[in-house]
Amino acid sequence: MQLDALFKQSQALPAVPKIVHELIESFNNEDVSIDDIVRKITTDPVLSARLLRLSNSAYYHVSRRIGTVHEAVAILGFVTVRTLVISSGLTGGYKSMPGMDLNKFWRYSLHAAGAARWLAKTTNQNVDLCFTVGLMHAIGQLVMHAGMPEQMLHLDKLAGPLDPRRLDMERTSFGYSFAQVGAELARQWKFPLAFSEAIQSFPDPLAHSAFDPVAGVLNLAAWRARAEHNGLTPEELQATLPAAVCVKLGLDPETLMDEMPPLTELCEGMEALLG
Repeated sequence: MQLDALFKQSQALPAVPKIVHELIESFNNEDVSIDDIVRKITTDPVLSARLLRLSNSAYYHVSRRIGTVHEAVAILGFVTVRTLVISSGLTGGYKSMPGMDLNKFWRYSLHAAGAARWLAKTTNQNVDLCFTVGLMHAIGQLVMHAGMPEQMLHLDKLAGPLDPRRLDMERTSFGYSFAQVGAELARQWKFPLAFSEAIQSFPDPLAHSAFDPVAGVLNLAAWRARAEHNGLTPEELQATLPAAVCVKLGLDPETLMDEMPPLTELCEGMEALLG
């Protein structure tokens, strides 16, 4: 199926709450009324409950209990709250998926987001941008499974969704990969250009004439999360480490190996995103 045909399949696109679309649009609107956005978040009880669970989780180490959306914005800041609400909306966008373990998929994505956040801090990149892109970098796989289930289930038997060969096999089979699908979804949803460019480039960030550091962060984060889910040994981690990407980011590969905390620690308290 051609890429444009895939996006014409109504069942392929995730159903996300209206407030999530409005929050995405707020990226491109500097005059956004934060009070207006907060009011809209409070009218969605599911997203509000998730936001408050996340705000009070171990992840944010807040000193007192956050009881309302207004308090969450006051203590965590609008940008972080926006990131959390968009993330919650995305993870709830598909209720079930033939042949896909959604919990496992989102846990992998969450690990990639946590790793991206640590890498962004370590390399002085935009932390909230890297976290959000990390969480949605593989969403193209869900779009493809929803839009062309039989073809994807056939591919799943040859190489599972988290197999390192997966991107190449999708390109060979369809002429595009889940990275291109995710980038197109980000464009259609009017995310800032930085989102779609990073998702499109993350499989091989060094192949582009201008290096995108967010794509570099995402490449390393996806590698680390995939390694976790595939149970790689420390020796296998060392052997598969994208060292050239580290160097391009100004990150010592040994620092990544020795100093990145375990992914469970980086994501502690974020399970509320998964429902």
